[in-house]
Amino acid sequence: MVEGVKALGLETCATLGMLTADQARRLKAAGLDYYNHNLDTAPEFYGQIVKTRAYQDRLDTLARVRGAGIAVCCGGIVGMGESRRQRAGLIAQLANLDPYPESVPINHLVQVEGTPLHDRFHGESALDPLEFVRTIAVARITMPKAMVRLSAGRREFSDAVQALCFLAGANSIFYGEKLLTTDNPDVQADRALFDKLGLAAI
Repeated sequence: MVEGVKALGLETCATLGMLTADQARRLKAAGLDYYNHNLDTAPEFYGQIVKTRAYQDRLDTLARVRGAGIAVCCGGIVGMGESRRQRAGLIAQLANLDPYPESVPINHLVQVEGTPLHDRFHGESALDPLEFVRTIAVARITMPKAMVRLSAGRREFSDAVQALCFLAGANSIFYGEKLLTTDNPDVQADRALFDKLGLAAI
């Protein structure tokens, strides 16, 4: 599949979970440009969110991706009940990767009905929108050359909040009506927002 997408003249990015070194090398040989593997949250909050794998497992996969010569897309999710210090801990962890990721998606939790976090927060946001904007700003300051991606959860934000995110340093979005498991703003809404803000799509 990677070879087929590359043959179209497009950049390739894949999200495939944990990788061995051999798997990373095979993906590189197929032409993979970017590998997405998020840290999700800060190390000290991780155990409250993920039980199926250790934080070090994620770091090891990122090291294997780097070792194969593939660019890294790595960020996290905020609004899961973490503290401001823990949000800062996520950004610090990302910024201290050597080198830091070329692409940094910052996701706002989309509460899916039937999941533990939806049960906990009842569909109500656990994060003030301005705290999300601050997270974007700190990502931009600490990783100045990264593509800071305004990612999942944009449907819950007003145009004004999204505008603040761009002013704070977001310089990329995931475009299209569907993310991995949740809906994204439709393309016409994004085009209208970009026109309103005077932003050019490249």
